[in-house]
Formats: sequence, structure tokens, C-alpha cells
Amino acid sequence: MKNHLLLVFCMLLLACSKEEKKKSVLQEKHLVKLDISPDEIPFELVFKKSGEKWFAEIYNAEEVLEYDEVTVSDDSVKITLGIFDADLLAAITEDGYLQGAFVKNHLPDYSVPLSSTRPTGKRFPVSVKPEVDFSGRWKVDFRNGDNSYEAIGVFEQIEDKIKGTFLTKLGDYRYLEGNVSGRKFSLSAFDGSHAYLFTGELEENGKMTGEFRSGPNYRESFSAERNETFELPDAYSLSYLKDGYDKLDFSFPDLEGNPVSLSDPKYKDKVVLVQLFGTWCPNCMDETRFLGPWYDRNKDRGVEIIGLAFEYKPDFEYASSRVKKSKQKLNANYTFLVAGESNKEKASQALPALNQVVAFPTLIYIDKKGKVRHIHTGFNGPGTGSHYEKWVEDHNKLVNELLKE
Repeated sequence: MKNHLLLVFCMLLLACSKEEKKKSVLQEKHLVKLDISPDEIPFELVFKKSGEKWFAEIYNAEEVLEYDEVTVSDDSVKITLGIFDADLLAAITEDGYLQGAFVKNHLPDYSVPLSSTRPTGKRFPVSVKPEVDFSGRWKVDFRNGDNSYEAIGVFEQIEDKIKGTFLTKLGDYRYLEGNVSGRKFSLSAFDGSHAYLFTGELEENGKMTGEFRSGPNYRESFSAERNETFELPDAYSLSYLKDGYDKLDFSFPDLEGNPVSLSDPKYKDKVVLVQLFGTWCPNCMDETRFLGPWYDRNKDRGVEIIGLAFEYKPDFEYASSRVKKSKQKLNANYTFLVAGESNKEKASQALPALNQVVAFPTLIYIDKKGKVRHIHTGFNGPGTGSHYEKWVEDHNKLVNELLKE
């Protein structure tokens, strides 16, 4: 009997020991590193708790991305990444940090390993003091095999810290943050959908060379030189109506399955903005964050917005659920329709009046008579500073002119 009780006691101790091991204390602040061997993409992650509810925040330069779908158990963490069909899944290590993966749920084979450590105040190692200053404006040429495109690089460097972004004719690479060591820089960003890493070096001749990595596999090389006057193509010139068209015509289901078209009474004698959008698209997220509150302020002036959602899957229920979630999280109270798949060719087929769909997002301005007056391709968002402010100014001016007609 005594031996039996001793055995039971030992088993209870072992069970308690295992239980205590599971209950690792989750650290508040993390430097997360996505493993895209041989490189890593770092970003800052912070956990917060209010009562029994967990929250998480991801930081990229001035940007704070807030997540309220966070599950923390005794030994694991799950963060659903906002509007995106993606998660951070991780075990909590004995010292309270993370070991897991970044997964995209619509892509069954997409899983990027991650781990976290205590933040040091620097995203990237700095082995030597900076020898150069990358601050300023650069003309950049990106290349991947036979494909190439131009961009504008804008950076601000203070000692060994650097931030900035790259603007392309289709959109920007959002808020980048990193460090400078010697003559080299490293910049990264993670927005819940895309993970970016830019590394570069200033050559003795004053030119910059480097590499861009996106996710686990994609890579491009780039070269750059300082240029204060270089401009990208006019974003209002890339998409246009084909000969013989002056209006846009479509009928797509709303999020409840009801057909909606521009000929509906709701849009008669109003200025209408048609947004080509996708819940998978960070630049679309930025544009929608602007358009949502802008619509609330301007709808009583005779303005409507229709978001045409092009989603990863053709399944209506899947697409509708993704867009409903985006509407709620981005505070976008205008009409959204499920228009098709996230493919530029299929989007062009869905809108045959357009010469082509060049980028998501694209914003189409339609006057009170139903005629297309302007088409803005792509979106360079708030991470681009003065470039974004100029777009906001131009946007308001265009809408005001259409309302006066």
C-alpha cells in the first residue's frame, strides 16, 4: 500500500512538473525573425493583455499594426493577421519567446519558419559604425532576369538607424526600417501579408547596389544613384478606356449575393469612385484606410464608392467572408462587390472597357453623367510621406471639380 501511494505521488509530481513546463511566461516584447535561408526578415512584435483578452502589435518604422484575434494557451500562440488570410503560429519556449511559422491559409504549402528573441533596439546587427549616409532620394532600377522596372527610393538615416521606402508605378513597399553598418544597409517590413528584405551597399563611385527578397523564394537585384528630379510615369496615364468607350459597365454581386450595377438608382447623378481591390493586397489596405473615413465625411455631398473585390478563390462564400472582415476592420462603410479572382488578366476580362488592369488597387473616377474621367493606377501610401500627401491633395481636387459640374 505504501509503495502504491509513493508511486501515485511520484506520478503527480511528474504531471505537475510537465504542467509547469507548459506554462512558460510569454514575454511582452519580441524581435521576430522569419527564416528565408540564408537570410532572415526581422520585425518587432509586442503582446498586450486586457483582462482575459490578448492583443498583438507589429511595428514597422512609424506604423503600428494592431491585431485583436490573438489566442495564447499554456504553450502556444496564434495571431490571425488582420484582414489577411494568414496567421502566425508558434510554440512558447521555456524562456517565453516563440518558435513557429508564418502561414498563408489559402496556400497550403506556404509556411515560413520563425523564431523570436529579446529585442536589442536594432533590427539588424551593426558590426561597425556607419561610414556613409543613405538619406535622400534615389533613382532605382530593379531587375529579375529579363524583367526590370524603375522606382524611387526615399530614405532617412540617423546614425545607424535607417527608414524609408521604394515607390514604383504600381505601389510602394510600405514602411521599411533597419540599420546601417559600415557602407551597407538592411531594411525590412512585415505587414501580415508580405515580408520584405532589402540589403544594399554604397560603392566607391557613389552608386548603390543590392538585393530585394520577398517571402521565402522571390528575389531581385537593384542598382541606384542619387537623383532629386527623377519621376515615375503619371499614375493617371497607365490605365484608360478603349476606343469607343466612355463609360464603365458591370454587374457583380454584393456581399449578400444581390446584383449591383452603376445603372442602379443609388448612383444616379452622383460622382462614383470604383476601386479595384483585394483583401490580400497591402497597398489596397492602405488605400481603403484612406477611403473609408473619407467616404464617411463626403457621402452627403453626392459621392459614392464601389469596391470591386478580386479574391484568391473563385468561391463566393470565401470571397464574401474575406471582404466582410476587411470592411469591418478597415472601417470602410461603402459598397463592396465580389468581382472575380485576384488575377490581372481575369480582372481585365471582367472590365472589358479598360485597356488592361495594371495594378491593384486602381481607382476610377466617374462623373455625374456616368462618364469615366480619371483612372489612377496603383497606390503609394502614407509610408511615402510627401508623395502620399500630394496624392491626397490631387484626389480631393479631382472630386471637388466633378461635384461642381
